[in-house]
Amino acid sequence: MTTNLDRTAPRDLAAELPARLSLTPKTTLAGRLDGAWWPRSRDLEAELPPLAAALEEPWGRVTRVTVNPTRWPVVPHTVPMDGRLLHVGWFTEQDPDKLILLSYTVGRWDLLVIPPETEPAAAARLMAAAAIPGSVLTAGVLMTNEAAIGRGIRDAQRQEAGWESEGGACLSPFGSPMDRRAVPGNGWR
Repeated sequence: MTTNLDRTAPRDLAAELPARLSLTPKTTLAGRLDGAWWPRSRDLEAELPPLAAALEEPWGRVTRVTVNPTRWPVVPHTVPMDGRLLHVGWFTEQDPDKLILLSYTVGRWDLLVIPPETEPAAAARLMAAAAIPGSVLTAGVLMTNEAAIGRGIRDAQRQEAGWESEGGACLSPFGSPMDRRAVPGNGWR
């Protein structure tokens, strides 16, 4: 079996760019998620080092990461990072839209993983929702909600395009454009 990595950015570029993160502010309210991460590709070996490096200052040294292999074509056992190895594990029981980070000194953090191909507006909504302190929404629920929002936006855009293509004509109860003079209360004669 061959595996093709779906890369939306070359490996070298992913290593040079900062991780796209949104973290929950420090507060006493504990939620289901500690923030969100929007990787540029589905290549864990390229994406994990910038993520772990970005989290070192606010959270401490990340030593282990767990993922659900459903969303990642290749899950390496270890990822080299700054002269050390970051250990990667996978669990099919773990939410496929979540990444778990572990540290010997600080603890555990759960991040929503936003698919790399996500539109920027949708990613921004997801990053904001995942960083709400005390939120009880899981990664799966946030992704399901965003899918519904996306469908609603696309439907509204389709309706508006239809309206514009009909010249803004009113529709009859039968779905066909009506002559504006036939609309009750219209002052045009």
